[in-house]
Amino acid sequence: MMHHPHLIIAAGGTGGHMFPAQALAEAMVRKGWRVTLSTDARGARYTGGFPHVVEVREVASASFARGGVGAKLVAPFRILGGILSATLRMRREKPAVVVGFGGYPTIPAVAAAILTRRPRMLHEQNGVPGKVNRIFAKRVNTVACGTWPTVLPEGAQAIHTGNPVRAAVLDRAGAPYTPPGDWPMSLLVFGGSQGAHVFSEAVPAALALLPEELRDQLRVAQQARPEDAEAVAAAYEAMGVRAEIEPFFKDIPRRLSEAQLVICRAGASSLADLSVIGRPSILIPYPFAANDHQTANSKALVEAEAAIRIPQSKLTPESLAEAIASVLTQPEAAGRMAQAALSVGVPDATERLVALVEELAGLKPAKTHEDQE
Repeated sequence: MMHHPHLIIAAGGTGGHMFPAQALAEAMVRKGWRVTLSTDARGARYTGGFPHVVEVREVASASFARGGVGAKLVAPFRILGGILSATLRMRREKPAVVVGFGGYPTIPAVAAAILTRRPRMLHEQNGVPGKVNRIFAKRVNTVACGTWPTVLPEGAQAIHTGNPVRAAVLDRAGAPYTPPGDWPMSLLVFGGSQGAHVFSEAVPAALALLPEELRDQLRVAQQARPEDAEAVAAAYEAMGVRAEIEPFFKDIPRRLSEAQLVICRAGASSLADLSVIGRPSILIPYPFAANDHQTANSKALVEAEAAIRIPQSKLTPESLAEAIASVLTQPEAAGRMAQAALSVGVPDATERLVALVEELAGLKPAKTHEDQE
């Protein structure tokens, strides 16, 4: 058992939770740990990139936020059942450490770790924590924060680790940036797992307002929902812009490294990828994110002058065209934005998380955490 300590990772079903969980799983497997992932059906869609030796346990999803009245009434019983089952299993398995990344599958695993007194921690990706991590923040040994500062309940032990990025992103960390100029330029547009409807309307309309000589240099790769894809493709074709339109790009790290400019939401994982690779961006925070956490997430990049933030309420073809032109017609400024993005990145976030896990497992002496900025 001592040769193969056991780590349980619990993460809910969004890329924001699952990508950092995958990064930690990859690192711990390389170190010889046995890793178990506890997730729900939504999270299971993201498990293809996890190391094949990771055991995936699917827990019944239970959320008070989704479904009808019946689902909401059943939710507490499903959660209690999940906690009971996880507690019985944890008593048998005695994992070395339990790490929750947020979302409802975190509840059974972290609650069971509390009840069985196993070492436990949370990783919070956003500047304002989700509901589940807020509930547990004071009941775990430490909260590793991806965004700094993070608004946590009084008394929670916090340390800034940054948001882990996948190996495919790290492979391109600090990739040389080709500034905009009189040559083909790549514009990457993505938002949410299947694109944002508002981008499907605003981005083609904004590009139509650009000077023709600038527009002719553009190569657009844009995520769009299937129901929007045809209209978006037709809009680009009508103005003679070469464009790839897909519901989901599986090679975002490569596309980021090749981009002169990125337009995206301000999800924590997207911003971590942007800052580790180092690219100028126009950020349009999702306005309905809980506690407006995407605006909080974008703060560091905007303050570093690596990104232009446009609130969705102020997003018009004109405001977006102006922002695009301000980057793509000023190569020196664009280069400074790319460098500024790198200054915000935490490429060793995974190593920082690994060190915390090993410390909790008693495999490394505890460090003092004075330097948490």
